[in-house]
Amino acid sequence: MFGRFHNYLRISVTEKCNLRCQYCMPEEGVDLTANDKLLTTDEIVRIARIFVQQGVDKIRLTGGEPTVRRDIIDLVRRLDELRPLGLRKIAMTTNGIALRRKLPLLREAGLDGVNISLDTRDPLKFEVFTRRRGCEQVLRTIDEAGKLGFDFVKVNVVVMRGQNDDEVPAFVEMTHDDPIDVRFIEYMPFDGNRWGKQKLVGYQELLDKLAPLYGDSIEQLPLEDNHTAKGYRIKGYRGQFGFITSMTKSFCSS
Repeated sequence: MFGRFHNYLRISVTEKCNLRCQYCMPEEGVDLTANDKLLTTDEIVRIARIFVQQGVDKIRLTGGEPTVRRDIIDLVRRLDELRPLGLRKIAMTTNGIALRRKLPLLREAGLDGVNISLDTRDPLKFEVFTRRRGCEQVLRTIDEAGKLGFDFVKVNVVVMRGQNDDEVPAFVEMTHDDPIDVRFIEYMPFDGNRWGKQKLVGYQELLDKLAPLYGDSIEQLPLEDNHTAKGYRIKGYRGQFGFITSMTKSFCSS
């Protein structure tokens, strides 16, 4: 469609989640689909195989929270068996709460990279945002992932005015010593998340706030094909950061 070649498949492996993030899920949770209506592991692998045979070379596992699925390690291992057919990358988007103890086995099973969601480095604010505890646990998970040789470790930060926009410099500093990619996501409306335009902080505003701190040290990175994030780095830092500008500057044309 539109001259694009689709080589990327996202698979939601569960509806369940162990957090109740304010912008994502109501406090009481959501009605779950009956288990007999959900894809089995065999069905997921079968669908993945068909897509890989048609040219898909990257698969991302999402949820809900994929690490709450009991057979997640076995699922990654079975997807890894599709590499002879052309699969190159297996990734996962996760909140990191239950990930740390599974990281070594997931890496061994064939997981190439992780996107870990973390909207604040402050434990008290974390509990307010997610209605659960676990900030320190997620930070340890990010550190551990960086030591296990994953192809990439990305940290997803949804920025909300008056709530965590003051932490953006601290997140950028996470890229100083570690080769991680911090991605600031513009706050988007979803059913029930009480979105308001006053909470939106556009990427240009965030860049303007970083300029006095880093000046000419901020370097824009070349845009990747089919990019969703505008990438930057601070000269001399090992990692990078970027902005997913779904509200203020659409990336659909990429």
